[in-house]
Amino acid sequence: MGKTEQLCLIVDDQEFDRRMMRRVLAKEFPNIPLLVAKDLKEARARLNDRNVTMVFLDNALPDGMGVDFVRELAASEQFRRVPVVIVSDFPTPFMYAKAQAANVREVWSKRDFLGPSVRRVMQRYAVAS
Repeated sequence: MGKTEQLCLIVDDQEFDRRMMRRVLAKEFPNIPLLVAKDLKEARARLNDRNVTMVFLDNALPDGMGVDFVRELAASEQFRRVPVVIVSDFPTPFMYAKAQAANVREVWSKRDFLGPSVRRVMQRYAVAS
């Protein structure tokens, strides 16, 4: 694995949502491999195993909250620069405040996970020029 390898990690416990995100990402960026995690434990393993360049993270997961996980990532020298977009069923003002404090790039509703939005954040934060 080279440093220029680009990988996108999707963290969501719902198969329906994971499929939707994979479909959008594969259409917009067919050459960027996708990793999937169903919970925070799997997300930690994927991050430790591979050089992930972008994370799309659900907030409500079986083993914790995404907004708390991004604070963990922000405190880590190894992961603090990995861009994260929180994708939630019901984003709240409290979630936005916590996410901003942890350097999350954006917070979206799942209905906002569309090609133009994905293209914009991937090009801005993850895709090498």
